[in-house]
Amino acid sequence: MGLKVNFSKRNSERFYLPGQDIKISRNAVLRKNYTTESDNVLTCRQRTIFTLWCFALIYAVLCFKVSYVCLGHGINIDTAIMGEQMADEDVIRFKNPVKRADILDRNGEIIATSLPTVNLYANTKQIKNAQDVAEKLNYIFPDISYETFLAKLQRRGAFIYLKRNLSPAQQLQVNNLGIPGLEFENCEKRIYPHKNLFAHVLGNTNVDNVGIAGVEKAMDERLTTSTKPLSLSLDLGIQNTIRDALIEGVKQFNAEGAAAILMEAKTGQVIALTSVPDFDPNENLKIEDRAMFNFATKGVYEAGSVFKVFNTALCLESGKVKVTDRFDTSRPVYFGKAKVTDPHGSHKMLTPEDILVESSNIGSTLEILQVGKKFQRNFLQNINMDKELADFELPEVARPLFLSERRWSNHTMATISYGYGISTTPLHIISAFSAVINGGMYHEPSLIYKKPHEGKRVVSEKTSQNMRTLLRAVVTRGTGRRANVDGYQVMGKTGTADKLENGHYNHKKSISTFVSGFPESNPQYTLIVVMDDPKASKETFGYTTAGWNAVPITKNIITAVAPQLNVKVDFDIEKQKNIVNAAYKK
Repeated sequence: MGLKVNFSKRNSERFYLPGQDIKISRNAVLRKNYTTESDNVLTCRQRTIFTLWCFALIYAVLCFKVSYVCLGHGINIDTAIMGEQMADEDVIRFKNPVKRADILDRNGEIIATSLPTVNLYANTKQIKNAQDVAEKLNYIFPDISYETFLAKLQRRGAFIYLKRNLSPAQQLQVNNLGIPGLEFENCEKRIYPHKNLFAHVLGNTNVDNVGIAGVEKAMDERLTTSTKPLSLSLDLGIQNTIRDALIEGVKQFNAEGAAAILMEAKTGQVIALTSVPDFDPNENLKIEDRAMFNFATKGVYEAGSVFKVFNTALCLESGKVKVTDRFDTSRPVYFGKAKVTDPHGSHKMLTPEDILVESSNIGSTLEILQVGKKFQRNFLQNINMDKELADFELPEVARPLFLSERRWSNHTMATISYGYGISTTPLHIISAFSAVINGGMYHEPSLIYKKPHEGKRVVSEKTSQNMRTLLRAVVTRGTGRRANVDGYQVMGKTGTADKLENGHYNHKKSISTFVSGFPESNPQYTLIVVMDDPKASKETFGYTTAGWNAVPITKNIITAVAPQLNVKVDFDIEKQKNIVNAAYKK
């Protein structure tokens, strides 16, 4: 079998004939000898490029995050501070270390805020030398005794509070001790920058920053579920003016205390509410009961002749009594053995205006006898004299003492007409008084700065207009003369009632009240001032009635706050004519 040689082109590069020149390809040799070295260089180059791309990507991400933050994303811009109204979904957010919202007055002034702070606690299992630690802590916190610290550090437990609300300097000092087992807990502290000024309105919080009194308690859920500030209807400047006037009045008349409320007559929004004595909610001190008592909303008392305002209004509203009617007050009114008399003994025929001006008990009784118990009871219920004002944003609001229908006798009907038989609060009185003079619409009182509700009608426009005329006469020629402020057309009614103590009236102690509104032509504001047990003096000629204490205090307040409220001055033209004519004759 012969040898077969394949001389195909495909195999000609592999096999060579004898004598044939062998040609070596330079590229093939280079590929064979340098392939390993080239691959290493290429791999290094690729890894370098990849690393550079990674750095570039990371740098781009960092630049994006920095730009995102700097442009405002992630920051909660407070719309109240910006003065702009924004929808909740448009508000840009960030994680605020303070969880409890600020409280503002109607002008945006902060009256309650929170500051981030820390609490110091100990893990006693890690404390090696309790005596030494207690000594060092006592040096940093001299207000806490060495024995107190030692007792806490020797307790068994992994979590023992040692000191709450440390200052930054105190925290640094504790840190510098370097003692294992001493730890910090992030928290916040409630601050009231105006101290006593809004004490009874704001209330305060406990050590865990939970509201326990006042607005802090009533609005606790709102304040802890949103960081948006809560705006109250109060005015810081007005509140300060009225509180100063009350403190001066308590000092001047040696009273046990006083209270005042200023309200927008046509909305029910409270502009100022204060009760003295008061307290500083920033202080963790044991406060005497009287200072903690908010007389403006919780003080239930018989208001005396102030109730003649409501008696006259309901009688006129019934249609059975007219402003031109006349009542014979020359004789007492008898109910069995009980009788109604006038302390001043006017012995005159009095119109409804005269009854208010002279504060006649007999006249008020004769008016209500023409109307009857049913209409009287229904009217008082309509102005909320029988119920707690549950929607008011304070938990410290008392319920009036309102008699059952079974106990509503003719004699009771008479005593209620001049202010005995029903005990109520200053807040109830001023809310009802506002309705009587503002055109007849009752608005629920409120501390929140918001759009007012429509309210409900309790008297007609005509009755309200007549009442304004009658109440103006009380100030121009009656028991409220010392509250007459030229240009502001003040109207109002006095009331003085003996204090009820242990079920008996103490005729040596009284509560004086003056409820007022201004101006008569267009009532914008109402004010109530209450003095608890003012004392007689030479200045008051031995009297303790409202005309000698609550009334002049009211004048001081209105004189000061009316310009602050931008109330337009409206002088009596006829009075000015008389002044000009008198000057001309001279």
